[in-house]
Amino acid sequence: MLRGADHRATIPFGIASFRLAGFMLWPFGRTTVVRDDAGAPSCVGNVVWLVFAGWWLAIGHIVTSIPLFLSIIGIPFGWANLKMVPISLTPLGREVVDTDQGFGTR
Repeated sequence: MLRGADHRATIPFGIASFRLAGFMLWPFGRTTVVRDDAGAPSCVGNVVWLVFAGWWLAIGHIVTSIPLFLSIIGIPFGWANLKMVPISLTPLGREVVDTDQGFGTR
C-alpha cells in the first residue's frame, strides 16, 4: 500500500512518456532542466530508457529534422525536433519549464 509521496515513484516511465508528449506538443518558449532532487534511481532508469527507447527516439528526431530544415516554413519545427533529442535520450530526472524568451527569439 502506497502512502504519502510514494505514489510519485510508481510509474516513472509512464510519467516520462507524458512529459515527452507534452513537450513535443508545444516546445516553443519551453525548455528542460535537470532536477536537483533526481538521484540514483533516475540514473538507472535513464540507462534502461536509453537502451530500450531513447536512442530510437533521438535518431527519429534527428532524421525528421533534416527535411524540416530544407523548407523555410519547417525551420522552427526542425529546431523543435533538435530540442527533443536530449530529453528523448534521458527523460528521467528532468522537468519542462517556461523560458523567459518569447517565441522566435534566439
